[in-house]
Amino acid sequence: MVDDGVQAVEQADKNALAAQPMPGLGRAGAEPRRKTISNPYVHRLQRRHFLLFDIVPIVGTAVALALLTVRPIGATEIALLVAMWAVTGLGITVGYHRLFTHRAFRAKPALAAALAITGSMAGQGGLVSWVALHRRHHECSDQEGDPHSPNLAGDGLRGRLRGLAHSHFLWMRRHEYPNVVHYAPDLIKDRALIRVARRYNLWVALGLALPAAIGGIIDQSLVGAFYGLLWGGLVRIFLLEHVIWAINSFLHMFGTRPFVSREKSRNGGIFSVLTFGESWHNNHHAFPESPSFGLRWYRPDPGFWFIRTCAALGLASDLKTPSARRIAARRTAANDTVTPAVAS
Repeated sequence: MVDDGVQAVEQADKNALAAQPMPGLGRAGAEPRRKTISNPYVHRLQRRHFLLFDIVPIVGTAVALALLTVRPIGATEIALLVAMWAVTGLGITVGYHRLFTHRAFRAKPALAAALAITGSMAGQGGLVSWVALHRRHHECSDQEGDPHSPNLAGDGLRGRLRGLAHSHFLWMRRHEYPNVVHYAPDLIKDRALIRVARRYNLWVALGLALPAAIGGIIDQSLVGAFYGLLWGGLVRIFLLEHVIWAINSFLHMFGTRPFVSREKSRNGGIFSVLTFGESWHNNHHAFPESPSFGLRWYRPDPGFWFIRTCAALGLASDLKTPSARRIAARRTAANDTVTPAVAS
């Protein structure tokens, strides 16, 4: 969902902003801590991350598709693509999103570290940056300050297309960077987690090296390693990125809305398996603290299935799933809200 999580940015922000006076403290008349940062240094790092982790996978995918005319992919490449897509996708939805951003459940330290690593392998930004940006998205969703809303670019077809392009991809080139001291103080205080998060670039590299090594070993050749790198690495990053980004863009403009709220989030249930349950997006905005995005057993939510499995193994606990009565009450309130508008 966010994409400028370069560790150097996080460290620079912490160093620069930790010294700022806390709201209500310090000398009289001191200004409250800024929520966002925008300066040339940050923007340079954002552009670098955009080129390395957003543009390079596009190039790698184009190369992989072009090479299909020379050497069709086999079972190894398909298995690496699917396996790495599942591992890193769960790292994003279960780790980055449900655990670290919304604290929807508790995880044993080993599981938390594993999710931080596999989420980093997705190449969608460092953990602290990702969490800070997503928390700001919920705070300002579809309003001024939302880093990736598709609904702030004007009316008409041109405005909608421009908004979709911005929210899906272009916003990551340059944007205000959320102050991690303000938005993610809980993560900064977790020293064990920060030790893992600081090695973001290493985990991304590991996510590329693993499929390359496996492909080379199975094929017993450098060609096998190259194809493993392409399909289990770059193509996998490309596909997962655009699947997740589509939630930022299309699911704030198209889909169903069982719960009415100030933002314009929508559900796209047909994509629920592909997105690990993330496409129940309106449900999520209605109950952001819930580890279940589907909210009902019959709505596919692979991310929640994984959390339930971890809970059964004793690795996860305190799942904050809303009750059926609370869900029904929220839906009824939403219907009451829209009834006068329909009647008029």
